[in-house]
Amino acid sequence: MKQKQRILILIMVITMIFSCFPVPLYAQEQKDTNDFNLQSESAILMEISTGQVIYQYNATKRLRPASITKIMTLLLIFEAIESNKISMQDEVVVSKHAASMEGSKVFLEEGETQTVDTMIKCITVSSGNDAAVAMAEHVAGSEEAFVKKMNERAQKLGMKDTHFVNCCGLDADNHYSSALDIAIMSRELVTKHPKIYEYSSIWMDTITHVTRRGSSEFGLSNTNKLIRHYKGMTGLKTGSTSKAKFCLSGTAKRNGVELIAVAMAAPNAKTRNKEVANLLNFGFSNCQVYKDTKTTEKIGKIKVAKGEKDTVEYTVPSSFQYMIIKGQEDIKITKKLKLKEKIKAPIKKGQVLGQVSYYQDQKLIGTLEIKAKEEVKELTFSHCLKKMWEALLFS
Repeated sequence: MKQKQRILILIMVITMIFSCFPVPLYAQEQKDTNDFNLQSESAILMEISTGQVIYQYNATKRLRPASITKIMTLLLIFEAIESNKISMQDEVVVSKHAASMEGSKVFLEEGETQTVDTMIKCITVSSGNDAAVAMAEHVAGSEEAFVKKMNERAQKLGMKDTHFVNCCGLDADNHYSSALDIAIMSRELVTKHPKIYEYSSIWMDTITHVTRRGSSEFGLSNTNKLIRHYKGMTGLKTGSTSKAKFCLSGTAKRNGVELIAVAMAAPNAKTRNKEVANLLNFGFSNCQVYKDTKTTEKIGKIKVAKGEKDTVEYTVPSSFQYMIIKGQEDIKITKKLKLKEKIKAPIKKGQVLGQVSYYQDQKLIGTLEIKAKEEVKELTFSHCLKKMWEALLFS
């Protein structure tokens, strides 16, 4: 009986891929010097698509984050929406606890209802502490349970210098974060849930309170004044208390480059805004993001053991991109493809089979996962009999 043979070709050539979302390397040997003569106690500048740090100053110093805390609150809200746990149209009932919040608020009353959509607007635009607590209770049942989820999410993101005590950022013992951690959670929010920009870019708006006394309009004004005064500003969140001083996580986009600049513990709002603007100006003037225009999805095949098929097609479903600073245009990027040594059925579509690693002068700058393009079922006895019968028929 003549047996069929297949030649297994492992294509090792991947056209240089410089496009989206490598594994971010947040702390990349950046100088920790005050080159910008900052009055803020800490600051960081990060490129959003790659997560590469361009500049940092005291970036891991633990400080009070004030209302920048709400970035994590918003992240969990959007994740709850994405998982269909809640919806934008849900009616959120304001509790006595939520209505009692001090600091920045939109003056929600106990028993009042607002949609999730409106609550997100109140949190993002006007930094409403009452709205943040009401949403925390709506998502998790209580603020305490929600804060536990906030800390768990921070750990998963690798935020090593963060601990939350509340969901809105009011000063509290053991409630702290760092500029680096704020940049990390800001990046997670805007890349995974870009709808946030629809809220963070609002300059002014109104909501309607409906209470026992009737209905009334309440004006919302964005606490981030750079939305109005800085070209390309898209968000994200301000914060200030007497102990935290003035903080800002600012996101902006120009000519395809997206940046996050964080300043913490600035002496006043004017200085905070100026220093974030200066960091963004530096980034836009000196940084470029390079992308591959020849990305190909089909990569090749690899042998499969004990499968109904002898091989499985694999792909790199996303592409790689990297950022360079002015004067580094001639940097050399190399890549290494590594597949798992033993691939055994069953294999699910999208299963990780290996990775492509990218290096700049032998320094790892990012990785992409190699994934199965198709499903391969485990070889069964009945399938073996079928293959033998087919072989006999066509021999």
